[in-house]
Amino acid sequence: MVQIEIDNDSGFCFGVTTAIKKAEEELSEGEHLYCLGDIVHNGMEVERLSTHGLITIDHEQMKKLHHVKILLRAHGEPPETYELARKNDIEIIDATCPVVLQLQKRIKKQYASNPDGQLVIFGKNGHAEVLGLVGQTHNQAIVIEKFDDVKKLDFSRDIFLYSQTTKSLDEFHRIIDYIQDHISKDAVFKSFDTICRQVANRMPNIASFASKHDLVLFVAGMKSSNGKVLFKECHSVNPNSYQIEKAQDIQMNWLRGVNTIGICGATSTPKWLMEECKDYILHRENML
Repeated sequence: MVQIEIDNDSGFCFGVTTAIKKAEEELSEGEHLYCLGDIVHNGMEVERLSTHGLITIDHEQMKKLHHVKILLRAHGEPPETYELARKNDIEIIDATCPVVLQLQKRIKKQYASNPDGQLVIFGKNGHAEVLGLVGQTHNQAIVIEKFDDVKKLDFSRDIFLYSQTTKSLDEFHRIIDYIQDHISKDAVFKSFDTICRQVANRMPNIASFASKHDLVLFVAGMKSSNGKVLFKECHSVNPNSYQIEKAQDIQMNWLRGVNTIGICGATSTPKWLMEECKDYILHRENML
């Protein structure tokens, strides 16, 4: 029989765990609770919480709501969201990750003290966390998604570089090196490593885990930015790796000739979902 191991280091990070706990506490009281955007980038967990009464809304829908409770997820929100809540008499259940909250404050302070410099954020355009960070600068921050984007900066002007908390540490350092090589001697360049170590430390851990197994099933929502980074690392170490969102995505022909299977996931992947994938394989194997 095939051996299956679930990675102990995979699963929700602190920020996501806190957000879900807050949601569950509110829902246990039987009250209506709205969440601004998916509480976590995992469709299965969003679906589970929706059955308990969590209603996911977007910013346009929030504008029409009054006198309700709205949970802000771990990714954080720009100042405009809090202003709208005050205007519409909305009670905010703030589950912004402490790491993200601290980063928002640093960026706001940096922008206020150097409004003429280029405040640059290494992150994904349109990502919830990045929108919250850019909002601290009156939407003046420059977002670069990948290494090649750094070339569009003005190297004759001051540059202050930050990062979305879940980005790749290696790529961030490549960007730093490029700016240092091209910045004018008359301009100031400062970089701030704001990548969450709880996420960054998973890179070597997941590489080690992936190398130990014949087949790796990486469980993560397709929207998960962190999931994309970690799966890429998994696949580079073990080409026999597959990203799936749920147990039903598993194709049993993947298991041919396989003795060991490793199941791991992103910081947005619940443990119960990885367990479900393991049970699915064992059940299907018994039926063959």
